[in-house]
Amino acid sequence: MPKFNSTPIQPTKIVCIGKNYAAHIEEMGGLKPDDMTVFIKPSTALSDTLHSTLGETLHYETEICLLVNAGQVRGIAVGFDLTKRETQNGLKKQGLPWERAKAFDGAAVMSDFVAAPDSLDDLNLTLHVNGELRQQGHVSMMLYPPAVILSELSHFMTLRDQDVIMTGTPAGVGPLEAGSEYKACVYNGDQLLVSQTWVAV
Repeated sequence: MPKFNSTPIQPTKIVCIGKNYAAHIEEMGGLKPDDMTVFIKPSTALSDTLHSTLGETLHYETEICLLVNAGQVRGIAVGFDLTKRETQNGLKKQGLPWERAKAFDGAAVMSDFVAAPDSLDDLNLTLHVNGELRQQGHVSMMLYPPAVILSELSHFMTLRDQDVIMTGTPAGVGPLEAGSEYKACVYNGDQLLVSQTWVAV
């Protein structure tokens, strides 16, 4: 499980922000929502293993992850919001919730958390697959940057200590392939904050 200061985190929930990058909305053929899109993964979704398939092929969505304590962002990690895309598309067509496609066991894979910088305004992420850049995103590209996410969530949701916020994915998502290497990084400006490499199984 992900750790912060060498201690495994124990979130009560993982709060996910969907459709937070305009280019990702476009690549998925979606429309910009009127309000911030929010969905929940249970703590049981956390996993150390990057599965390429769980009943069907999984898609990666690389995200900056925020660890909350006392209502503030205390830690930063990089992670994957794994998605059963075929299932999700079927649910969307029926106007149904996404939990079967997003909240399954193993659907949230994260690095360990490091201390958050004083400002979150220059955070950016990259994903390389077998050495090739596939995803890149800066908080300036977000429709709802971290400060706005915290403010919006405060209107209707209580964040407990060690809860995690996944802030959405930039363009470039795709199917996971067993045996491929996925290196995800979060930077503060040009400074590397956290990096982890997974090999999909």
